[in-house]
Amino acid sequence: MGERLVSDRLVIGGVEIKSRLFVGTGKFSSNKLIPDVIMGSNAQVITVALRRIDFDSDEENILNYIPKDCIIMPNTSGARNAEEAVRIARIARAAGCGNFIKIEVISDNKYLLPDNHETIKATEILAREGFIVMPYMSPDLMAARRLVEAGAASVMPLGAPIGTNKGLKTKELIKILVNEIDVPVIVDAGIGKPSHACEAMELGAAAVLVNTAIATAENPAKMARAFAKAVEAGRMAYLSGTGAVREYAEASSPLTGFLA
Repeated sequence: MGERLVSDRLVIGGVEIKSRLFVGTGKFSSNKLIPDVIMGSNAQVITVALRRIDFDSDEENILNYIPKDCIIMPNTSGARNAEEAVRIARIARAAGCGNFIKIEVISDNKYLLPDNHETIKATEILAREGFIVMPYMSPDLMAARRLVEAGAASVMPLGAPIGTNKGLKTKELIKILVNEIDVPVIVDAGIGKPSHACEAMELGAAAVLVNTAIATAENPAKMARAFAKAVEAGRMAYLSGTGAVREYAEASSPLTGFLA
């Protein structure tokens, strides 16, 4: 609420982020699609799995398809505990990817749900080392508070399990985080349509991260543009202050006084 009244700047780790749509780079049928997607989305923050950075192959190195003015946010995809996540983050920074890092710690092979406990441990270590830590998490208020205490620059709760495109199945929990957590809340995973992204922004989310819904669309670049417009509309609605939900109908025009 404070951000709505005071400023509409999104600042993470001391860096101003101009686009509230973050884009992932997994699942594209070809890396060659990525530049058009980034252009259509106007995204500034782009997530990349470390294993897709191949410095020995220009064609396979995904960094070659991302504009130089974007912020690269490596993720620790594949990490099953805090120790592995920390190691991946350090390798990414040593490879020149900067200080932004998305922590993913997943040991659940069926639902791919994040391990909040191990994520908190990794966040604490990496924040001390100067990383701008953005942890992917299950939307639990106590875990979010501990992540902030550990030094997280944002929290990234899932809307639904990774890759499902089901939308905001955790809507009420995300709303609690938006109301109670003092760092940006960025909805990640499960967003399958632009309307889902708009809904997240209407709740007061600072940003959304979209990957599967864009990458698996028939026209990824056009879908990226649709998401950009939806994020902008949702943010504008939030800043405008949506009207109250009422239990009973209420006429928008007077029903009495002019026919007497």
